[in-house]
Amino acid sequence: MASLDRFPLHYLAAFRAAAQTENLRAAAESLHLTHSAVSQQIRGLETQIGFELFTRQGRRLTLNPAGQALQRAVIRMFAELQAGLLVAAQAHGSAAQTLRVTALPSFAQRWLLPRLPNWQALQPCITLDLHASQQVVDLEREGFHIGLRIGRGPWPGLVSEPLFHSPHIVVAAPLLGQRLVGMPPEALALQPLLGDADLWRQWFTEGGHTGAVAAPVATFNDAALLIQAAEQGMGVALTRELFAADALLDGRLVRVSAQATDEDTTRDYQVVYPEALREDPAVRTFCDWLHAEVAAVQQRLNEAPRQG
Repeated sequence: MASLDRFPLHYLAAFRAAAQTENLRAAAESLHLTHSAVSQQIRGLETQIGFELFTRQGRRLTLNPAGQALQRAVIRMFAELQAGLLVAAQAHGSAAQTLRVTALPSFAQRWLLPRLPNWQALQPCITLDLHASQQVVDLEREGFHIGLRIGRGPWPGLVSEPLFHSPHIVVAAPLLGQRLVGMPPEALALQPLLGDADLWRQWFTEGGHTGAVAAPVATFNDAALLIQAAEQGMGVALTRELFAADALLDGRLVRVSAQATDEDTTRDYQVVYPEALREDPAVRTFCDWLHAEVAAVQQRLNEAPRQG
């Protein structure tokens, strides 16, 4: 394996882009390089370390277990390096001091807000102006630097980076959930269900229980309200795993079933920003921090004991 003293760090930039997009052409566009240049850099990285990082199917790349492990380390490395560069810029007096961020209320409340103390500790000189809205905001017209959106894009004039894809899992408050763990999925149809009826029908169908009647006792236009209702013992919720992550890790919710269901990739979360801000150090620092936080909580979920 190559010594870090002689390690070509631009290989890691190519790896990070390819791991994020799982597409060489998209990775090349994000780095302003040619398709062949990115391919050569990734091959060079694999030669340096002595093993492959991707399973290849045409232009489609899928991280193998070794690649997944390296991706987590690279995300943290770039976030820390970008944070260090921004601190240096602040010391020089040239760093931006405010970032205006718009996000869906559910993302802001259930995922972003609990992590803002970490951001503040890392970047005390940058003020976040956080705007929560169900409406899609025109970033440039409204003066926002960064947006968190659901969808595949593209959005004209904006750079988009995939942030996370999170399956929907079945959760409940401990008093109710512990009683239901291990019960057959069709038994859940007799419980007070919370959330979207179509998603529940999909969950039962994928589990082979097409005759189960999915009739939620309550639906919500915001995932934060759904999870809060589950935490208060109102019923069994079908919600994104990442939004429920903190409650699962803290014991405020338990996972009732090992079965999960996925929406398609048009419902993935993306971080977006105007093309003109592609090289902005504060924007890049915040995006890298988001990626690092997602990777960290996903790792904690993977390592936690599984119920259901």
